[in-house]
Amino acid sequence: MSDLEHSHHPEAIRQRLDEGRKPSYLRDAILGGIDGCVTTFAVVASVAGAGLPGLIALSLGLASLIADGFSMGISNYQGVKSDRDAVDQARRTENRHIRQVPDGEREEIRQIFARKGFEGNVLERIVTTISADESLWVDTMLREEHGLELEGANPTRAALWTFGAFVLVGSVPLLPFLLPALGVDIAFAVSSLLTALTFFGIGFMKGVVLGEGRWRAGLETLLMGGGAAIIAHLVGGVFEPMITEMGLAVSR
Repeated sequence: MSDLEHSHHPEAIRQRLDEGRKPSYLRDAILGGIDGCVTTFAVVASVAGAGLPGLIALSLGLASLIADGFSMGISNYQGVKSDRDAVDQARRTENRHIRQVPDGEREEIRQIFARKGFEGNVLERIVTTISADESLWVDTMLREEHGLELEGANPTRAALWTFGAFVLVGSVPLLPFLLPALGVDIAFAVSSLLTALTFFGIGFMKGVVLGEGRWRAGLETLLMGGGAAIIAHLVGGVFEPMITEMGLAVSR
């Protein structure tokens, strides 16, 4: 039996349904990784453009990496938690409606499944079956009426994935500056190359995980991430005088 046939065996299907859908944190990791890489590359580019020592690039980059990574992790936590709070609020509302106007809620179920093509006795059996179990009834309303995802991501895990990817990937542009002997110009050139390879690698791995075109995904992420890094570099140029003054103050 092939893997495809085995995955559609009744027992395999039953097992998958019993386990439920597992939330993916790929989006959180990709978002954190790209943003971390862009953030630190902007700092590195600004410092290199100002002609300051590599130690300043490393110091400012590390400070930005930790602070911005923590901020992004917290923001993602709040965003995911808000989604879960919205589901909980909608659940309480539907529970109240079922108790107060059960006939109206049954009619909603009836019309929802009538739109799917069910009719007659089959439709009425569906309405009776669903409305006999309040938990199933509420879950059906949340999915079908409100369009909510019941098996959402865990806010804490989403935040950790974002923060971890931000710090891990965001440290790549800083690596060349750990070697003072390279000089700022060479270190920046190496940092630019590593940043580009990192963007491509993120997209390539996304293609592997999702079963998409790996090279296409890699190039797509490289173009988007590279574009963001270039914009960050240009914007960072505006702050180069401030960074220069900071560097002179530190050197004194």
